[in-house]
Amino acid sequence: MELKIHHIAIICSRYEVSKKFYTDILGLKILREVYRNERDSWKLDLGIGEHYVIELFSFPNPPKRPSGPESCGLRHLAFSVESVEEKRSEFMQKGLECEEIRTDEFTGKKFFFTNDPDDLPLEFYEQ
Repeated sequence: MELKIHHIAIICSRYEVSKKFYTDILGLKILREVYRNERDSWKLDLGIGEHYVIELFSFPNPPKRPSGPESCGLRHLAFSVESVEEKRSEFMQKGLECEEIRTDEFTGKKFFFTNDPDDLPLEFYEQ
């Protein structure tokens, strides 16, 4: 049986800030937004292309997690893009800080990193 990614769950510290980041800056589509009163928590389902969903959660006072690229656990979330130059330029015009474009020594593909509002590293990798 083939495994496929169903969704990626992200807990954010400031829901409205992260919602704006993932929708207005990254351009992900809101599929569903639900407030779960019993958990004092928002759950926002975001579409990525036609196949994947990011679930963005808010919880009261979530603990901080080290998220530098070399921390144990999730290293980063990577998105495939047609042009890293265009995507980086678009993000910088929206006020997002982005690392310089690098080239993968094994594939020869270009990529760059930025961070979400909670410092989760995000990579944008050439298709």
